[in-house]
Amino acid sequence: MGRYFHSEVDIKSPWHQVLAAFWQRYPNPYSTHVLTEDVLYREVTSSNHLVSRRLLTKTNRLPGWAERVFPAHMARAVYVLEDSIVDPQAHTLITETWNLNHNTLMTVVERCLFEEDHARSSWTKLKREAWISSAVYGLARPIQEFGLARFKSNQAKAMRGLEYALSKLQTGDQGESSEKHKPLPSQPTSNQKPKQFV
Repeated sequence: MGRYFHSEVDIKSPWHQVLAAFWQRYPNPYSTHVLTEDVLYREVTSSNHLVSRRLLTKTNRLPGWAERVFPAHMARAVYVLEDSIVDPQAHTLITETWNLNHNTLMTVVERCLFEEDHARSSWTKLKREAWISSAVYGLARPIQEFGLARFKSNQAKAMRGLEYALSKLQTGDQGESSEKHKPLPSQPTSNQKPKQFV
């Protein structure tokens, strides 16, 4: 049967700022589990919609009980496709994401609608839905419950990450676009610690 999640949030920023922050939200200190993002396809359609497809790589820490059940060599990276459509006339951004691997263990499909609040043009409404399912016989229910709990936690972090990107935009501290690759430093300084992607 699977599990379903739904939330609606009012964001106290105009739609065009939320849209800009959406594209610049990685990296941020609340989403360290997101390792990479790559644009696979982007086009402006004849109806003036911006259509994009991106590939995100995220870490996938299994719960303790699952680590005892599933093979230790199982890949911990999750590859996620994100399709999006921006309609600049209607002031909407629609996204749909789903995982490409670990589908037998768990599939998570998420759909988000960001739209201008017509009653308050300086606000944006976000409607988020997710469907979580598992095909593991005998363990589907606990896996789905774990997936739902993790999704709730991650979407709360995602909101904080979006707010972080909005804050940087509003203060003018935009830095370099997140979709540009930055070279890695040749040698870490002595006071740097390696990042933990957990």
